[in-house]
Amino acid sequence: MMQWVGRYYVPYFNHKNDRVGTLWQGRYRTTVIDAEQYFLVCSRYIELNPVRAGMVSDAQQYRWSSYGHHVGAHSDPLITDHVLYWALGNTPFAREAAYRELVQQALTSEQITALSEATLKGWALGSERFKTHLERQTERRVRPAKRGRPHKTSASPGDVS
Repeated sequence: MMQWVGRYYVPYFNHKNDRVGTLWQGRYRTTVIDAEQYFLVCSRYIELNPVRAGMVSDAQQYRWSSYGHHVGAHSDPLITDHVLYWALGNTPFAREAAYRELVQQALTSEQITALSEATLKGWALGSERFKTHLERQTERRVRPAKRGRPHKTSASPGDVS
């Protein structure tokens, strides 16, 4: 989808607005996450980005965020809530209050580092079990290899190379 946007929408937008160049500051980055462990962490991280960047003082003020939808300030028909969001409460009011409280809890430096590194480097984010399952399923490496050369194995005196 992002490739299509870059190839077709960006030139259209540039032509229509008499401009040149990309619409974004950098290239599009993505990573696979273990939703059970990181979905709500990622949601909080993304929805607080405008606050961290100093664009707004409260996440609800940023109109392009899903935060207002998740806390019940307005309804957005483009958003399909994740099952983990629904699990925050039995009623819309309970979910909205629980999400608001969750976002107010600061992300740990470990969470921010894990999210940033996984996204910037393109590695999967999740438990070792999740990563192992993903590697088996896709037959691709989803985490960095060990640094340095592989260790030489010592050959027996009778081995011929």
